[in-house]
Amino acid sequence: PDLAGRVEVATFDGLTVAFCHEVGATFLVRGLRAIADFEAELQLAHNNQQLAADVDTVFFMTSLQHSYISSSLVKEIALFGGDVSEMLPSAAVVALAGRLSLRDGSS
Repeated sequence: PDLAGRVEVATFDGLTVAFCHEVGATFLVRGLRAIADFEAELQLAHNNQQLAADVDTVFFMTSLQHSYISSSLVKEIALFGGDVSEMLPSAAVVALAGRLSLRDGSS
């Protein structure tokens, strides 16, 4: 389905649950790749629940074909000139390349 008019991307500083209250969100969606992710995310979810009982966390497991991808590894591969086009949506590849060129001082 076309989500363009139904999805908003925003950045914020501070507590995630405070931002949820600011925008009227009642749940957080978090992605999990492996058991290690679950342990860390569960801890965050419990802390967020303690801070804001009205904000729930929902977890989605990634597909097996994407389970090895992490933002840290993708950034490192790209930083050293590796091809990350199979790991990211095309818009993210373009955005990452732009960020890396700004970091290098080239444009």
